[in-house]
Amino acid sequence: MEEKPKNQINIELTDEVAGGIYSNLAIITHSPTEFVLDFVSMMPGTPKAKVKSRIVMTPQHAKRLYKALAENLSKYESNFGPIKEVTGEVMPPFTMSPKAQA
Repeated sequence: MEEKPKNQINIELTDEVAGGIYSNLAIITHSPTEFVLDFVSMMPGTPKAKVKSRIVMTPQHAKRLYKALAENLSKYESNFGPIKEVTGEVMPPFTMSPKAQA
């Protein structure tokens, strides 16, 4: 009988979640104990947008996410070339000052 590694995690991805949610704006706030990431889909010329998903995590997990994202961006650019940043686009920044309390 084959043994599973001790640190293996069984993760289920439901059909509902598998499709994902499109986001072109992220608003990031934090308190001393939590980071709050609000993902928004904002359409050009529309003054109002709704938060499509909110993720709340500890500062430790936020730092792990930051490192994992940096590593994956580096791998992406190694495979596909540099990602060009859009300039002149009128949209709020991806990171906002900490105003929210979680």
